[in-house]
Amino acid sequence: MIFYGKSKILQTLSSLREKIRQNDPDALLLLPELLSYAARYGIDGNLWHGIIAAGMILDENPYTLACERKDRAEDLRPLAIRDFRELYQLYTFPFSESAFEKELKPLLSFTQKRMTTNQATQKIRDFVQTLDQCRSAAAFADAVTAFYLNHGAGKFGLYTAFYIDGNSESAKMMPIKRMEPTRLSDLWGYPEQKKQLTENTEGFLAGRGGNNTLLFGDSGTGKSTCVRALVTEYGEQGLRMVEITRHAFVHLKKIAEELSKRNYFFILYIDDLSFEEFEVEYKYFKAVIEGGLCPSPKNILIYATSNRRHIVKETYADKQQADQELHRSDSVQEKLSLADRFGLSICFIKPLQKDYYDIVKHLAKKAGITLEETELLNGARIWGLHKGGLSGRTARQYIAHLLGKSSEEPSGS
Repeated sequence: MIFYGKSKILQTLSSLREKIRQNDPDALLLLPELLSYAARYGIDGNLWHGIIAAGMILDENPYTLACERKDRAEDLRPLAIRDFRELYQLYTFPFSESAFEKELKPLLSFTQKRMTTNQATQKIRDFVQTLDQCRSAAAFADAVTAFYLNHGAGKFGLYTAFYIDGNSESAKMMPIKRMEPTRLSDLWGYPEQKKQLTENTEGFLAGRGGNNTLLFGDSGTGKSTCVRALVTEYGEQGLRMVEITRHAFVHLKKIAEELSKRNYFFILYIDDLSFEEFEVEYKYFKAVIEGGLCPSPKNILIYATSNRRHIVKETYADKQQADQELHRSDSVQEKLSLADRFGLSICFIKPLQKDYYDIVKHLAKKAGITLEETELLNGARIWGLHKGGLSGRTARQYIAHLLGKSSEEPSGS
C-alpha cells in the first residue's frame, strides 16, 4: 500500500489473512497481539473490524494529514484509492469461513466484561458502524475520508486529552485514555468566572483569538475542574488539551512547534503553577508565553491554575533586598511580570457558608443521597470545621464520605 504500508497493526492483519488462506496453524499465534491491541483502545464487538478501523484512524500519513488540514487532499485521492481497495478487501474478508473458524469466532463478537471509559471506545464503535454500511471500495474510501475531514487523524483524531511523559532530556506526548467526562455544570456557582472562561475559549475556537489565562485563588474552588471540563464541552469542536508539568517546560517550545502543524486548537494546561523564590524556571516560562522571537502559534493557548495571584513567591526578604537596590521597582516587576503575561486572569474565592450549603445540597441530590436537609447540612458544617475551611472540594469530600458510610452510622460523625 502506498500510504498505509507502514502501519504495523494493518500489516499484522494482512499477515493473519494470508495465513488463514493457507491454513497455516501459525495464524493463531497472531491472536494475542490483536487482543492486546483491542484492550489498549477499548475495542469490542467485531474485533476484526474494530482493529482495522482503529488502525486507519491512528495512521498518520500524507493522505490522512492532508485530509485533517483540508489541504490538497483531493490531489492525493487517486493514489489513496488503491490503498482503500486493499483495505476494503481486508475489512470484508470472511475469515470465519476457514479451518480456524472455531478458534477465530470470538473475534466476531467480543464483549468487554467491564464498561470502559476509554476515550477511543465510542469513536471506534461509531466508525465501525459507518464502515459496516459500505458496500463498495468507493463508499469505503468516502467514509474513511469523511472521518479524517471531520475528526482528523492519529492520536489527536482519537483522543482529546494528553500529558507529557518525560524528563529534562526528552519528552513524549501520551494520550489520557480514561478520564471523567466533567462538565462546567458540574461545578456549582461561579457563573461569572465560567462565563469569562467559555467566552475566551469560544473566541479561540472560532478563530477570533483568545488570551492565555490564569485561574487563581483559594484552593478547592474548582479552578482545575473548570479547565478540565473544557475538553468535554468543546472536544467535538476540535479542542485538544495537553497537560504540562514543570519538568517539561524545557520542551515547551518544541511541543508548541509540533502542535502548530496540526489542524486543532490546543490548550496547554498547567495545574498549580507556582515558583519558590530560589527557582528560576519562571524566567524561561516567561519567554515561552510571550517575548520570544518566534510568534506564538495561533492554534495554541496556555491555561494555568495557581493559588497565588503573582505565581512567584515573594517574601519580606525580597523587600529588604529591594530597599538596598538602586532600582527597587525593577526587582518587584521581575517577579510580577510572569502573571502579567497572562492576558486574562480569573479569580476564584472560597464560598460563603450559604453557598457552601448550596453546593452540598446540589452534590447530594446528584449522588442520590436522601438525608434530611438539617442532618445533611449539620454534617457538612462539622466536616468543614474538621477540614479547616469551606470549599467546593470540601463539599465533594463530604459527599464521598457519606457515600462510603454504612447506613447505620449517624451523619456528620
